[in-house]
Amino acid sequence: MRSNIRRMYPQPIRPRLWSVGVLAVCILGSTFAQNRAIDFQKGMPFSEGYVAGKTLYVAGQQGPDSQGKVTGTDITLQTTNAIAAIEKIVKKAGFRMTDITSITVYVTDLNDVPKMNEVYKKLMPDPKPARATVQVAGLIGGAKIEISAIAVKR
Repeated sequence: MRSNIRRMYPQPIRPRLWSVGVLAVCILGSTFAQNRAIDFQKGMPFSEGYVAGKTLYVAGQQGPDSQGKVTGTDITLQTTNAIAAIEKIVKKAGFRMTDITSITVYVTDLNDVPKMNEVYKKLMPDPKPARATVQVAGLIGGAKIEISAIAVKR
């Protein structure tokens, strides 16, 4: 009986199964390996971004000036700097700005939205991602704006 099996299956099956198993482990391993924090600093309560599979979550970014201050700066500068901060995190995570699918904008004054929109339209690539703009009572450090984003690799 054993000789009949060898004639029907001349190559051993075990090495093939082993190869399939190794391939499956590699694929699963690479999927889980993609989960990583972007710009996490020990002692801080959050990461600037987090990659989970093919999705990047960017923490809310404010738009400080070159000295790191947001007070006294206008909404156009804060918006420009917030979008630049998002772009830096997006690129560091290996994504592109065109991968952004959703944006949430937090503003302290709805009167700033038209000026914010002018900057936003210039800096965010087409097609623009889905967006929500929310007025809040206040932002940390006296910022006028904070922007968070979600990006998905295609």
